[in-house]
Amino acid sequence: MQLNDKTVVVTGGARGLGRAYCEALAAEGANVVAADIRDTQETVDSVMSAGGSAIGVDLDVAQMDSCEAMAQAAVESFGGIDSLINNAALYGDISGGRFDQIPDEQWNKVMNVNIKGIWQCCKACVPHIRTAGGGTIVNISSLAATYGMPYALDYAMSKAAVIGMTRSLARELGRDWIRVNSVAPSAVLTEGTEDYMGEKREKALAVIAGNQSLRANLEPKDMVGTILFLVSDASRFITGQTIMVDGGTTLL
Repeated sequence: MQLNDKTVVVTGGARGLGRAYCEALAAEGANVVAADIRDTQETVDSVMSAGGSAIGVDLDVAQMDSCEAMAQAAVESFGGIDSLINNAALYGDISGGRFDQIPDEQWNKVMNVNIKGIWQCCKACVPHIRTAGGGTIVNISSLAATYGMPYALDYAMSKAAVIGMTRSLARELGRDWIRVNSVAPSAVLTEGTEDYMGEKREKALAVIAGNQSLRANLEPKDMVGTILFLVSDASRFITGQTIMVDGGTTLL
């Protein structure tokens, strides 16, 4: 398997895409650190029952001491860190609305988690990835950043910042052979999407699929191949890129 003996941290690993990433990475031989503010036990149990290796760690990405404790737990359990998947984000827990009606408290919370949280996880994990001789970081952005998502300016702006951070980090960390890329999916059929869209879910998903070249909504399984590619040596000379996994909505 292509990730044997590699240790990968997945933030937001308790459910949805994060859980799918954890399961897929473990199936390829990686030691998985499922980190989340939510309980990660179901993810860990799923990985272990399939013969994989995983630990669960409590993580609040908005708190630097929590990020450092997460990285230390990974090192203590598996001896180091090779890759970081920055998947944790506020999405299902926020309310959409016109740009001038977004509450200040929500705006600040989205920026703290979706932008500052990635920065802080990188600060906590990069020294260990550097010690390992290099590795990978994958930041999860969104179609919202490239297509433009109305009535969700805070979320769209935060995900655009993820792309900018990815490019800057790729240039800064390349000399350490740490590759940094991002993935920008369309709406994926997860708990977060259901929470965010609420009663408008079916109509919204139909509109999204209708704007794609491939007219079906993404499922978590549609994302894992890109993640495995970016984490593995199959993409060893790719850095600073944003890969759109959106069914052909945005054609770059």
